[in-house]
Amino acid sequence: MYADDDTIREILQDTGDTWAVVGLSTNRSRAAYGVAEVLKRFGKRVVPVHPKAEPVHGEQGYASLADIPFPVDVVDVFVNSELAGAVADEAVAAGAKAVWFQLGVIDEQAYDRTRAAGLAMVMDRCPAIEIPRLSPLR
Repeated sequence: MYADDDTIREILQDTGDTWAVVGLSTNRSRAAYGVAEVLKRFGKRVVPVHPKAEPVHGEQGYASLADIPFPVDVVDVFVNSELAGAVADEAVAAGAKAVWFQLGVIDEQAYDRTRAAGLAMVMDRCPAIEIPRLSPLR
């Protein structure tokens, strides 16, 4: 319902290759870490966004989206649903082109606000699952 194949394909193939991954830390046991590896394997630049601002996968981390000093194409959200709406609003403010809420991250009001702001959005899906499913990418 919140992720048709055309929108998913548009985000993965046409929206741009710089992905800010909110919730990505050096914790290898977290889903964000593995998903970021898949995104990198498919040619995406993965920018970690986490309060610790640690480097992950060779990329400098930032404490918030607002701290990133360059444009971000997609904001991939690995925080719980209660916090996700605020992140989507920050993505709009930061000039992102798309927002992606991970599996289990659902905020219908944030979805509506983000789409109304003109951004592509996917909710309750994982790009690490969708990339191979919709390949070839390019």
